[in-house]
Amino acid sequence: MTDFDWNDYSLETQAIRAGHNRTHEAEHSMPIFATSSYVFSSAEEASLKFTGQVPGNIYSRFTNPTVDIFQKRLALMEKGERCLAFASGMAAIMAVGMGLLKAGDHVVSSRSVFGNTILMFQNYFGKFGVDTDFVKLTDLAAWEAAIKPNTRFLFLETPSNPLIEIADIKALADIAHKHGCLLVVDNVFCTPVLQKPLQLGADIIVHSATKYIDGQGRCVGGAVIASDEIIEKFIYPYLRTGGATMSAFNAWVFLSGLETLAVRMKAHCENAFELAKWLEQQPTVAKVYYPGLESHAQHELAKRQQTGFGGVVSFELKGGKEQAWKLIDATKMLSITANLGDVKTTITHPATTTHGRLSPEVRAEVGITDSLVRISVGLENVGDVKEDLQAGL
Repeated sequence: MTDFDWNDYSLETQAIRAGHNRTHEAEHSMPIFATSSYVFSSAEEASLKFTGQVPGNIYSRFTNPTVDIFQKRLALMEKGERCLAFASGMAAIMAVGMGLLKAGDHVVSSRSVFGNTILMFQNYFGKFGVDTDFVKLTDLAAWEAAIKPNTRFLFLETPSNPLIEIADIKALADIAHKHGCLLVVDNVFCTPVLQKPLQLGADIIVHSATKYIDGQGRCVGGAVIASDEIIEKFIYPYLRTGGATMSAFNAWVFLSGLETLAVRMKAHCENAFELAKWLEQQPTVAKVYYPGLESHAQHELAKRQQTGFGGVVSFELKGGKEQAWKLIDATKMLSITANLGDVKTTITHPATTTHGRLSPEVRAEVGITDSLVRISVGLENVGDVKEDLQAGL
């Protein structure tokens, strides 16, 4: 479909139809363009496309029609100007850093980010002369105090993994812009269905498409959404040169995931809320982390900033690692895996998996105890999920 202004349509419609201009074959479903290169009609056309004077496909490391449909669709859903797709969520974060940072720059990051993100900033960007300070996600004063004259951007996940803390995106955007910095938000837990960081003042969104965008644990991928200026000047040159490319097949799978994303996110939220309320009533559970609960510290902020509370529930047991492992091992139906956002409910022990490479001191600082369990609530009957957990509880 062509000659549409897809901004006039709702997110659900954009997720199903936007970005696809039918070929001469008049296909109804999106095609997979499984090609590495493209043929030019002349040497002049090749030269004009390679130098950017004429738009068009050049090489599938950085231009592919199937990937392009995914990019256009996700940008529309996030209310952004432009999106670039990458081979993984971590590759997307790497692209932001490689595109924006240089030796001598500084980053302020939430200390409540994915363990590999912390390691990327410390071990890899740090190796090339970029310093990173980590602050408490919800402490606005700490964010502002950590900013230096050479700070390039602030980086955060909201909700955070695995404690589901909520950051005030608008307040952090105001702080960042006051000091001439950019705000980068990882929106993987909410997706554009539940939260739109750009509309709250953020400058860049990163995604792991592996999670809810796919929704069935099939493919690995990532994305960066920002203004056309930021993408064209900083992110696209890195993709073109660095080659952290999303495959056409994976883009095709993610496009199918986007078609059902709104429906799935609603169901994930309903099941997670029901499970969180049930867990609060269990005598062996010490604390439940879920922003839909009134007991959550940022419950009111989540209500203002998000249209739903998400599909991830974390909780602490009355006991240490032994009790947490006992619960996990007692399940029969739940999948013991660190992935999240799947239609299948998954359960993991963050201290020894997703954040296991962090030192005990860092884990203690961010609140990841040995008794913490994280559940990504799927789309099974929530009663069956409760029953599967009951034996271990």
